[in-house]
Amino acid sequence: MNVTPSLFQANQLNAGRLKKVAQLSVIAGLFLTPYAAAYDYSPFKFHVSRTSTDAAQVGDTNTELQRDVWRLKLSGAMPLSKEWMLGANIGYDNLDYGFKNIDSDLLNGQVAPWSSINKYSAGLSLTYRPTDTNWMFLLAPKLQYAYANTASSSDAQSYGVVGSAMYRFESGNMLGFGVAYLNDISEVKTVPYLAIRWKITDKLTLGNPFQAGFSGPAGLELSYEMNDKWNFGVGSSRRSERFLITDQEQTIEMEEWVGFVRAGWSISKKATINAYGGYFFNSEMELSEPNVTDEIENQSAIGLAFDIKF
Repeated sequence: MNVTPSLFQANQLNAGRLKKVAQLSVIAGLFLTPYAAAYDYSPFKFHVSRTSTDAAQVGDTNTELQRDVWRLKLSGAMPLSKEWMLGANIGYDNLDYGFKNIDSDLLNGQVAPWSSINKYSAGLSLTYRPTDTNWMFLLAPKLQYAYANTASSSDAQSYGVVGSAMYRFESGNMLGFGVAYLNDISEVKTVPYLAIRWKITDKLTLGNPFQAGFSGPAGLELSYEMNDKWNFGVGSSRRSERFLITDQEQTIEMEEWVGFVRAGWSISKKATINAYGGYFFNSEMELSEPNVTDEIENQSAIGLAFDIKF
């Protein structure tokens, strides 16, 4: 489910993929290392997750689609001063598309089915908190490459920027708004979203479960903190994946809504595990050129995410 996370059986990374990940790591390191040395402080976080969906019928065809997704992400943030903070992140997603009973009517037969998608991403974030106000401002440029095994990475670049402004009330609750401007592979779009972290009671909090960006707006989650070790949540968000399908600049966009429930366990102060149960609905698969759309049957999904700080 970025649902949320996706689960088990990813393709192994080849040398080319490892090279790209290494290059992105160097970029992130160049931005973060000087500040780590200055403050002797390294708040890095590594995220790995896996999500799997049930098989679902595609359009009016006999074709069924089952998806498995691995997500890996390394992020870090360093304070520059009392007002400013700099962050950086790199990520790699591997999406396995398991088509079954492939029908010639799939997307009107305009493209050959694909089996996997590689997605590389890198981003920076700059946060500003003026000392004389309760406002917080965020600016986060992003870069992404997303392409199927039937295409190359050369024309698969997307870039954009996410900006948000949040106001902190005396109670500690935060409310604001954000806008994501995205120059995606074959489409430019602007996506507004609500930014919120609102403690309703000592146990209940309403907030954003995901980061806004290429995969959609941030969504909403109502979470319940049972104790220091366990917390639970229920939420929903609109999610999307756009990737290059052929070198003729054809793209596929998967758009869907997802509702989910979550159970989180804090193993320690630095390590957490979250288990998800989700349901995808109002799902569509759209080919850019020629414009063809197939609806996808509703799907249930399960996911597992692991986060560790170091």
